[in-house]
Formats: sequence, structure tokens, C-alpha cells
Amino acid sequence: MASLSRTSENKLRVAIAGLGPIGKGAAEAIDAGMDGLVLAAVSAQNPEKHHNWLGRLKTSPAVLGIEQLSGAADIVIECAPAKLLRSIVTPFVAEGKTAIVLSAGALLENDDLVEIARQNGGQIVVPTGALIGLDAVTAAAVGQIHSVRMVTRKPVQGLADAPYLIENNIDIETIKEPLKIFDGTAREAAKGFPANLNVAVALSLAGIGPDRTRLEIWADPALTRNVHRVDVESDSARFSMSIENVPSENPKTGRITALSVIALLRKQFAPIRVGT
Repeated sequence: MASLSRTSENKLRVAIAGLGPIGKGAAEAIDAGMDGLVLAAVSAQNPEKHHNWLGRLKTSPAVLGIEQLSGAADIVIECAPAKLLRSIVTPFVAEGKTAIVLSAGALLENDDLVEIARQNGGQIVVPTGALIGLDAVTAAAVGQIHSVRMVTRKPVQGLADAPYLIENNIDIETIKEPLKIFDGTAREAAKGFPANLNVAVALSLAGIGPDRTRLEIWADPALTRNVHRVDVESDSARFSMSIENVPSENPKTGRITALSVIALLRKQFAPIRVGT
């Protein structure tokens, strides 16, 4: 993350845009106590829905519209619907602040945000999320990566209603055995599965880009976990990695995604950091 300065109270103010499993998990962790950070504000499409939950926090954050968050915080955690990414991230990076982005797929259609951040001293951070090994991919990319291929297998409910399935009239609700529903690039997957494959875009950004990163997606009625396997060929190493993620209360999101955001936040002022 960019160089961060603390407030006079010696705390960086964090805003969270979106109160699904990821946003709530991060908010609760900050509220419980995290060195150098304070939960300053939250935003949600339906704030009243979260009234009781907000009341259980030790310190009540301001509940604001997304257009007001940048005035209340130094860092924003974007974990909202992908269509809102631009309106959440732009004010922060334009003011030289930090945006932690979970809707990585939406970055591909808003890549000018990277230039806005560069010009103004801001930073966009994509957490590891549901995938292991991004440190290894990032390191390999300093040299030359020849190929990256990812195979994702998900329970049916984790892929339901994806635009790609609707546009191609693919019915997975009644399948009895695994079905390959997509084979293409990470960029194509981000468009067709905007709520499901942010992990593939994060992989592509760490490595050889969204047009050279290849992806297969399988719907599997026997699965209860999201399964990802990645194979990388490079001039420094050949490696494979796989992970089985337990879904959160939102079947499209793994529990470990929220934990990766918390781990990232804890690194900011930790006396020791492990990993890139």
C-alpha cells in the first residue's frame, strides 16, 4: 500500500463500502482492535438491514453514502457490487488515498483508475482473496512467465445467474455430473462471471495479464467448496497450487476472502511482515 500517515489520534481511518460477509468480517476485526486502524465509516445499499449488527459494534462508525466516504476515511475497502467500483474507488485514489478492491474483475473495465492513482499518489490494492500463491506468481513475473492456466470448480449455487450462463442459455440447475461451462481468458471470464471470478483477475494482474491467463470453469453438483487449481510455467520455476475454499453465507464468496482482507490490514503497522 502507499505510504500511510496516521491521524492526530495515531489511527488511520478505514471506510467499508458493502456489508456482505467480507465487509462485515473486516469491520468486526477492526472494531475488535487493530493496531493503527479505526473503523470510521460504512456504506450499504440498505443501511436499515444492518441496524442491529451495527449496534453491536463497540464503536459506531458513520453510516454514509458512497460519495461521502472519501471525506471520512484514509482507506476504503470496496466489497460492493462491481457496478459501484468506480464511484467508490475514484475519490480515494484521486486524493492520494488507498482503495482495497475486492471486485477485481471490474478493474479491467475501469483500468484508467490505475493512471488516476499514479498521477495523484494513490494506490489500488487487490488482496490475495480466495487464491494461494500470488506471491510466487508476482515473483515469477519479475522474470518471464510462459503460461498461466487456472481450473475452477464450483458448486452449482456458486455460479447461478451468471451473465455468461444466461447469455448462452446454459442450464446448470439440473445437472447430475460435472459440466465445463467456460474455457477462455481471464478477461472474458470477468465479463461473463462478474460475481464469481475476481480470483482469476487477481491472478492475471499478478502474472501475465488478463488476455494471456487461461481459465476453465466447471459447475459440479457434488461439490460443497470452491476449488481452484493454478499451473504456472516460467523461466524461474514451474509450480502448481490448489485450494478448496469453504463458501461464506454468500455462496459466490469463500470465507477465506474476508480473512485475507483482515490479514492485509494487520500488515500495515505490524512489526514483522511475511510475504511480498
